[in-house]
Amino acid sequence: MTPVAGSRERWVGVVAGAAGVVTVAGMIATPLLPQGGRARRVLSSVVVVGSFTTTAANAVRRWGAPRAAAAGALTAAATTAVERIGTQTGLPFGRYAYTTALQPQVAHVPAIVPLAWFAMGLPAREAAHAALGGRSTPATRIALGSAALTAWDLFLDPQMVGEGYWVWARRGLYRGIPLGNFVGWFVTGLGVMAALEALLPPTTYVDGSADADGSLVGEYTFMGVMETIGFARWFRDPTVAVVGGLGMLPIAVAAVVGKLRG
Repeated sequence: MTPVAGSRERWVGVVAGAAGVVTVAGMIATPLLPQGGRARRVLSSVVVVGSFTTTAANAVRRWGAPRAAAAGALTAAATTAVERIGTQTGLPFGRYAYTTALQPQVAHVPAIVPLAWFAMGLPAREAAHAALGGRSTPATRIALGSAALTAWDLFLDPQMVGEGYWVWARRGLYRGIPLGNFVGWFVTGLGVMAALEALLPPTTYVDGSADADGSLVGEYTFMGVMETIGFARWFRDPTVAVVGGLGMLPIAVAAVVGKLRG
């Protein structure tokens, strides 16, 4: 590694670490504040931006800035379009609408929403890659990565609906959320994973290795653990803790085991 490359990697590591600390602090502080209040709205943006920055920095370190920027921009643009179509037509998630609580908005979609798709999309793909081990192929990574991303929404949607950030036209079976929403997440996730495979495939890691990125796997695992504990202890919703935990944690555990085995 050249001195310039080493310096760049250190700075990227500093950015990822600092953003990670901000994200964790925001997650811990959120349930300590009044639900639906302005402080929680601010912290929602802090957590998403921090998570996006952490993922983006890790992507730069592993794939280089041009590829990471292209992947982040494409994911944000595509998911903004999907969310806009969703609020207008009900496809693919079902009939829902964003309130004005989260600002700023682009085409009536909160700006942090597309950032969240990339923030957890890439960690979900890397967790899938690690969990699959020798069975990791583009097709299996796309499928399991989408499932891993959808599992995160088992936590996300109940929390955000509870905060009043978006509303459903008809109350669904899972904490008021229609089950079709998760089908829409999986379908959209397939597109996100396909884009990541095209722009950030494991075959183009800067260091030439084929192993899943440990930092991104750690992001996914940490999110699963924190959300499970948060809903069980602080949000006092054991149903979401169990359902979301059963969705995310098996993939996270398999990813960590796969990563440790090399």
